[in-house]
Amino acid sequence: MKLLHRDMDKTNSGSVTLIPEESEDMWHAYNLVAVGDTIRSTTIRKVQTESATGSVNVSKVRTTLTIQVEGIDFDTQACVLRVSGRNISENQYVKMGAYHTLLLEMNRQFTLNKQEWDSITLERIDQACDPAQHADLVAIVMQEGIAHLCLITPSMTLVRAKIETSIPRKRKGLCDQHTKGLHRFYNQIIQAFQRHVNFDIVKCVLIASPGFVKDHFTDYLFAEALKMDDKTIIENRSKFVLVHSSSGFKHALKEVLADPAITARLSDTKAAGEVKALDDFYTMLQTDPDRAYYGVRHCERAVENQAIEILLVSDELFRSQDISQRKRYVSLVDSVRENGGDVRIFSSLHVSGEQLGQLSGVAAILRFPMPEEDEEEEDENDSDDD
Repeated sequence: MKLLHRDMDKTNSGSVTLIPEESEDMWHAYNLVAVGDTIRSTTIRKVQTESATGSVNVSKVRTTLTIQVEGIDFDTQACVLRVSGRNISENQYVKMGAYHTLLLEMNRQFTLNKQEWDSITLERIDQACDPAQHADLVAIVMQEGIAHLCLITPSMTLVRAKIETSIPRKRKGLCDQHTKGLHRFYNQIIQAFQRHVNFDIVKCVLIASPGFVKDHFTDYLFAEALKMDDKTIIENRSKFVLVHSSSGFKHALKEVLADPAITARLSDTKAAGEVKALDDFYTMLQTDPDRAYYGVRHCERAVENQAIEILLVSDELFRSQDISQRKRYVSLVDSVRENGGDVRIFSSLHVSGEQLGQLSGVAAILRFPMPEEDEEEEDENDSDDD
């Protein structure tokens, strides 16, 4: 994401002008735009003109519109953001107050204005405009007959290809059919891999499966690369890491990223950090439940006591259309940071973010045990009885 202009006053009211440069940037834009904001960008509008003879001509014109945001829709596959609302500026083609949908896409400049830029949105801009942030991890999660090729960026897991094919079973005297079916399957994965993987960016390729499927596929991949003289794959052989997974489905990525050997290899990626934080929370929930809280009310109580060591929060909560709810979560994050706690903001498009969403979207690992409120009330009642 390229930041062209930033104009904010002391109250953090103002605007930023941005150009999304890659698909990841569209996810950041989706998290920045909220209902009630104003957004300005170029758009195509159909215009009807009537000639002196009464004939009507319809033409398309490119114009610049400023709308007040009422609806936001993000297409994760096409990586485009549709923002709808009423026109709030004078325009020769669009009446004031008329509805229009702006299409935000890569390499199209837009200016976003907010009444208040909170700490989360400002942090999002810094993160999006950091050139060091990019999709540096590829994962192929597979089993016989099914494979998912995923690009894992700092903010989302993109399934770039799903390969599903039936493979004949091994039978006495019919092993050839099984082998041919496997090779067809492997070739489809290789084609998807060559189409979607850019080794200028990718630091690591994870190949995960139950049993020996990953080993057989990797041997076949490098044999084919030698046969086809594919120097890109051969020269990047050291980037391939084989790891066990329970299945070939996307949800198996969580366990793959949680593997200690993989975590060490991916220590600089945000995705691995999220998975480790969530694993630490679940471990704490089992071993010392009074130091593991989830739910916003419980976490707010913990922050009042300066008890939160690590706060886990889903970025989905900051997209709430209820402004008071958004402010509540921003306040929680700010308070934890003020008290010296660590805040991990999870992407709802990551497998780990989906899991955190099942825990209400907010959880915390505490510095010291805090019993539940009803236990405290019982203790107080006991002391009163004495």
